[in-house]
Amino acid sequence: MNLLASFSSSLVSLPNNNTHKTPFSIHRPLSLPLSAFPQHLSTTAAGSWRTTTSVRTAVATVDSSDPVEKQQTTNKYYFVVANAKFMLDDEEHFQEQLCERLRLFEERNMEQDFWLVIEPKFLDKFPDITKRLKRPAVALVSTNGTWIRFMKLRLDRVLTESFEADSLGEALAYNPVKLEFEKPSNWVAPYPKYESEWWGPFLPPGPQKQ
Repeated sequence: MNLLASFSSSLVSLPNNNTHKTPFSIHRPLSLPLSAFPQHLSTTAAGSWRTTTSVRTAVATVDSSDPVEKQQTTNKYYFVVANAKFMLDDEEHFQEQLCERLRLFEERNMEQDFWLVIEPKFLDKFPDITKRLKRPAVALVSTNGTWIRFMKLRLDRVLTESFEADSLGEALAYNPVKLEFEKPSNWVAPYPKYESEWWGPFLPPGPQKQ
């Protein structure tokens, strides 16, 4: 009996491995690569890296655009030129052509792209033209080269060229001069003579219009 009791006691005191031993997978931290996480669940380090990368990309974009904003664009201007009396007093259809074009631009809400310039300063760039001109001279200037070529054919006795300028003010700069034309003593045409200073609406903005 005592032997049986002792054997039973030893069975109770034996350590139960299943009770005290904890599975290894529970205590060992689970380690997964960063790519295993969903894209919307990023770690702090990954989020910081992405933020830094975004900032650097934005700064690079701004820096690369700076030289473009600082560039100056030059416009090309085309012109026909002749002495003032021919352009403004003798050529009978010139006023009508300019008035028709200006009316067309107003009807279509288009910005005017042609002007009359009396004694333009840009003529100094064309000595071959100025030596053939009687003065004072008047130029019809436009950014539309096709139309200027058309006006060259219509007016005939004019000279034509083109040039570049950084601004409209530079392109239309002029030397002040007062124009006076004698009235013909005997006007026989069936239509009235041009009125004096009819060219006012076609002059560049500024004192020249006064």
